[in-house]
Amino acid sequence: MTPEDRLPGPELPESGHRQQQDLDVLPYGSYFEPPEPVGGYGYDATYSGYGGARFLEQHWPTASQTAPAFRETAPSDDPPTIELGPPVPAEELHYPYPQPEPGEAPGPLYVVGDVHGYLDELLAALHQQGLIDAEGHWSAGRSRLWFLGDFTDRGPDGIGVIDLVMQLAAEAAAAGGYCRALMGNHELLFLGAARYGDEPVQSTAGTASFLAAWRLNGGQQTDLERLETHHISWLSRLPAIALEDGHLLLHSDTTAYLEYGATIEDVNESVHRLLAGEGADEWWDCFRRFTKRFAFRGEAGAQAVHELLGAYGGHRVVHGHSPIPYLTGTVHAEDGAPPHIPGPYIYADELAIAMDGGVTMDGRLLVARLPLN
Repeated sequence: MTPEDRLPGPELPESGHRQQQDLDVLPYGSYFEPPEPVGGYGYDATYSGYGGARFLEQHWPTASQTAPAFRETAPSDDPPTIELGPPVPAEELHYPYPQPEPGEAPGPLYVVGDVHGYLDELLAALHQQGLIDAEGHWSAGRSRLWFLGDFTDRGPDGIGVIDLVMQLAAEAAAAGGYCRALMGNHELLFLGAARYGDEPVQSTAGTASFLAAWRLNGGQQTDLERLETHHISWLSRLPAIALEDGHLLLHSDTTAYLEYGATIEDVNESVHRLLAGEGADEWWDCFRRFTKRFAFRGEAGAQAVHELLGAYGGHRVVHGHSPIPYLTGTVHAEDGAPPHIPGPYIYADELAIAMDGGVTMDGRLLVARLPLN
């Protein structure tokens, strides 16, 4: 478990001091460095102005701090739990892909790493890549854009991010391209908090609740207050996994997807069926499984990637979830400067591409065109 995703349990108040995680630098990893941007949107435009690193410092203890007590009970001024609504009909679970004309190649493929509510950084990164115009509207024609999940939590405007992605999906389709998104573990947590609130669930660490875990993982009360039925419907039918141009797109760097189906269709149907059901514990277990990470690091990392590619196809995995500074062990610079993230991180014998640039830690919000060489 890393500082990014803490799961509550009764042992936390007694756990005492915790050392900073010791993450080994991968000897076979390398950064993909995009060319210097042209125009007014430089790398500095994607650095966080909202103190994401300070959130980690406040909520994840270092050697000089003690873990905060876990609160089971919500404050009395919390809004009521938001109903998830009826299950989405099966025929509505898939968006139609716009098909190119005969002989016409599909547009270029882009992916976006974890956003976590940092709307201004997202707008800057998309504009830098030429995907949106200065007013925030789709300007990329037949291009294909995939978000790898985790729209909310930690940053100031998760609902604004969701609204933007939904808007771009409509505008891209009208232009002959498309904009789609995967379900991340924070989508599972956010929807669970909205549906189940403080209802107890059985976690491996003891009794917990979605709402308490969501708060502990950076949940923003303003996002919960602004969550509407159309947001819930859209989020709850996002796919968990996709294959594009030989790139297996995942949110989490874990092999837990294999536990939900032998094909991409099986995995997505399993997750949608779970979200349409009534089992809080099953939902919680899915969130816990998709919160696992670092499966592609170390000596066995390439083999883990091969397991996923063998089951679902493709020649490379592209994922978010684990911030690159944690993957590489470069979380804290000696001079206190933000982590330097020149671009996506390629590792596991060049079979995996990490796209979470650590925007919550004053890193970068990454948008990249695939393939990366």
